[in-house]
Amino acid sequence: MTFESDVKSTPAERAHPLLKMALELGPMLIFFFANLRGPWLIEKVPALAVLGGPLLVATGLFMAATVISLVVSKILLGHLPIMPFVSGIVVVIFGTLSIWLQNETFIKMKPTIVNTLFGAVLLGGLLFGRSLLGYVFNAAFQLDEEGWRKLTLRWGLFFLVLAVMNEVVWRNFSDDFWVAFKVWGTMPITIAFTLAQMPLIMRHSLTPPEKSENGKDGETR
Repeated sequence: MTFESDVKSTPAERAHPLLKMALELGPMLIFFFANLRGPWLIEKVPALAVLGGPLLVATGLFMAATVISLVVSKILLGHLPIMPFVSGIVVVIFGTLSIWLQNETFIKMKPTIVNTLFGAVLLGGLLFGRSLLGYVFNAAFQLDEEGWRKLTLRWGLFFLVLAVMNEVVWRNFSDDFWVAFKVWGTMPITIAFTLAQMPLIMRHSLTPPEKSENGKDGETR
């Protein structure tokens, strides 16, 4: 089984960028619309009623779409992205618990568990002097040691903030609001945070050594 950085594009991904986007966003959109149209889906496909209410029906379809997305990614794109793979495992585990026990709490806590896990791993690595984010983003950025340390710290804290936000939303708002926030809130926030890191990345980017006329670094004719 081949795992790759989430930002290291394979030739297949560069050739089919829309496919990559569909595989990453598709399961989330299915989850959103299945929850939105849950009663209609149950009416049209009565067998889905065995899963439970609309949110649990959406959870079952979300699990199926996630597994299909990972399989297609492996077959067509040639690898499994690390973060979606870990998230997919948690989706299947907590989704199964939610449906089996007829308790929606498990699937609602999934983002909390995943983001806390990522945050704890990144911050824990820093405690041992390892900037683990470099293993994920090294294909896209070449930063100095201080840059990786700062970026790892920021992402570690950001994941913990996402975990807290998920807890606040699902415990205090309706299921529909939580699902909408999970799809339409978390993603824009993550994109905005990512863009906000560009000044730091630019400041700490390593400049590759200049090549001389004879093609060898540091030598002149």
